[in-house]
This record gives sequence, structure tokens and C-alpha cells, in this order.
Amino acid sequence: MKKRYSSEQIVAMLRDADVLLGKGMKVPEASKQLGISEQTYYRWRQKYGGMDPQMAKELRELQKENARLKKLVTEQALDMEILKEAARPN
Repeated sequence: MKKRYSSEQIVAMLRDADVLLGKGMKVPEASKQLGISEQTYYRWRQKYGGMDPQMAKELRELQKENARLKKLVTEQALDMEILKEAARPN
């Protein structure tokens, strides 16, 4: 079963991992205690490392807005192609 975490939850878990690592725990042990794989820890660290929860929330909102704008551009390009076809003489 694949769990989904919000970006705020991920940032909080990374902070918890930092605390555990600061106490001398190794990455495999810390990630196991957090209930994630080592690979997930490193992927999250690469993407969210150094972010605070507010920055993570803003990132998620910007990604949603970007996806919405890409969809609009795609739809507009399709509409333009349809109009070109309709305007073309037979």
C-alpha cells in the first residue's frame, strides 16, 4: 500500500530525521523509525531539503497552478488547430 504525505508532513518528517541523525542514528535506522524507506528519505531530502512547511505549501500550490496553466495552453493550441482546419479552403 502506497501512502501519500503532504509536503508539510514530509518537511516535518525530514526535521524529525535530522533530530534522529543528530543523536547519532544512521539513515537506515532513522528512516525505519519514521516508517519510510531509505530511498524515500533520500528522494525527499533532495526535493524538500532545507524547506520550511510554508515553502513546501507554496511549492505545492505553484505546481498545481503550473499544471492548470499547461492544460489551458494545450486546450488553446487545440482550439487554434481546429480553427485553422475550419478556415482552410477545401
